[in-house]
Amino acid sequence: MRAGELIGRTAYDLHGRRLGRVVDVVVRGGFPDGRLRLTDVIVAAHWWSRTWGRLIGAERHPSGPWAIRVLARALGRDTRQLPADQVQLLPPVPGFPFGTPGG
Repeated sequence: MRAGELIGRTAYDLHGRRLGRVVDVVVRGGFPDGRLRLTDVIVAAHWWSRTWGRLIGAERHPSGPWAIRVLARALGRDTRQLPADQVQLLPPVPGFPFGTPGG
């Protein structure tokens, strides 16, 4: 599965409530088989968050200019990182969230 297959899809919670669109994915390593695994998706509820929001990265670099940090926080309030197994995508992606067995 490629990130491009997920980015832009509409994300829903397990109860069918719309969360927004997938703007990024989080993968982690360190599993026994040595492969990377998709663990989380980053979902933005509004178009401006898909453009800026969390993707600016100001929360990761707190030493930057204060005005940029404040703006990034304001734009990214509705951008959330959610566990992949707590999200449903439409249209569905085969193998999401954990890939196909053996694949």
